[in-house]
Amino acid sequence: MKWQNALNDFKYYLKIERGLSANSIKNYELDVEKLIAYLEEHKVNQSPLQIDYEAIQSFIYDVSKQLNSRSQSRLISGLRSFFSYLVFEDYRTTNPLDHIESPKIGRKLPDTLAIEEIDALINAIDLSKEFNGVRIGERNRAILETLYSCGLRVSELINLKISDLFFDEGFIKVTGKGNKQRFVPIGPNTQKYISLWRDIRAHIKVYPEHKDILFLNNRGKQLTRAMIFTIIKKLAKAINLNKVISPHTFRHSFATHLLENGADLRAIQLMLGHESITTTEIYMHVDRSHLKDVLTAYHPRK
Repeated sequence: MKWQNALNDFKYYLKIERGLSANSIKNYELDVEKLIAYLEEHKVNQSPLQIDYEAIQSFIYDVSKQLNSRSQSRLISGLRSFFSYLVFEDYRTTNPLDHIESPKIGRKLPDTLAIEEIDALINAIDLSKEFNGVRIGERNRAILETLYSCGLRVSELINLKISDLFFDEGFIKVTGKGNKQRFVPIGPNTQKYISLWRDIRAHIKVYPEHKDILFLNNRGKQLTRAMIFTIIKKLAKAINLNKVISPHTFRHSFATHLLENGADLRAIQLMLGHESITTTEIYMHVDRSHLKDVLTAYHPRK
């Protein structure tokens, strides 16, 4: 089908020209597949190359019964990008989503952990625990310390390489979204825990394609995103933490605690790898209590 060729071209454009990750590209593809499934189910005799405003409107109404506002908004945004590409490449002449409005959504504030909760999670790690002779407790401590002290995304953590560690300079090199690289400071404590894990890692038989990957499973392969989630969920259960947390919670906590302690928002933006500072500004809404202290300390009319 010609529309499938257009979808393949769109995916290639997202990868090469926009530099998006495989996960992001897959999400765009799933958006289009949802639309195709709807057209087939309702026997709408239109492909993405011919679909009109009325058919798109019916599709959006149908998915609105299944998705929350945030998911609807993301779906509409993904399809709008796809159809804009089709227009640009002359697959069609108009974008049927031009007059489709995304639902209003509130700004979701990130969940955070208190410093005491982070300490409790890390202290709950059984450092003596071994799996097939590998002391995974030391690895898990290094993982949590790195997530929190460097503010990494889970994808950045599992792809962190030994060659990305510049401990003498006090930095690690992080490859973020769109393969954009940044240098993030890393403190002595986290360096110590990573070094302890590296001593253990040196005795693992590592698969050749993963020889430079820092965090490995007991079989010498790169850890998955799901494994990091599992480690954190088990620790939360162990300390009876009454919060739904994920690896991203450590990233949010990293930014929030820096801001609360007076860090510059621009510096936090650079460390998090946010392209726009408006993304970082969400942390201004998490806890405003420190703002009064800033005013008292620095304003001449205090």
